[in-house]
Amino acid sequence: MISERESRALAALDALGLAYTRREHPPAATVEEAVVHWKGLPGARCKNLFLRNKKGHHHYLVVAEHLRPVDLRALARLLPDDRLSFASDERLARHLGVEPGAVGPLGLINDEARAVIVIIDESLREAAFVSFHPNVNTATVTLSGEAFRAFLAWRGNPVRYVRF
Repeated sequence: MISERESRALAALDALGLAYTRREHPPAATVEEAVVHWKGLPGARCKNLFLRNKKGHHHYLVVAEHLRPVDLRALARLLPDDRLSFASDERLARHLGVEPGAVGPLGLINDEARAVIVIIDESLREAAFVSFHPNVNTATVTLSGEAFRAFLAWRGNPVRYVRF
């Protein structure tokens, strides 16, 4: 069954004419839980982190290939920003409209102020396909890299590619 959160995300992709595939699976809140459901998916599987800076006035959605380690101290130096940490559940709900374990780029549809800065692993820039949760952790969507970039352009959030 498709929830309201997922339905809104998929409706945005449909309205933009962006093709995707959807795979339903049991709840998977972490990469370790999700990887067993990703067998056979093409392209890069993404992990997504929602972070804030020390003062709490910058918020970041970090999208990385699922096996790529993300060093928060090194990332803060690349941005540059002060110390980064995981944002609270309340901030996650306010900015991306999702719950912990369901973070992903499609949550940007809920960022009306377009305040969340998207940080993408450089290795994903040319990925043929990318996969992530559609605002719930009971499904995975796969988009072409081109469709993913079109979605990001439509949202208008600041996007930076960095080498982790």
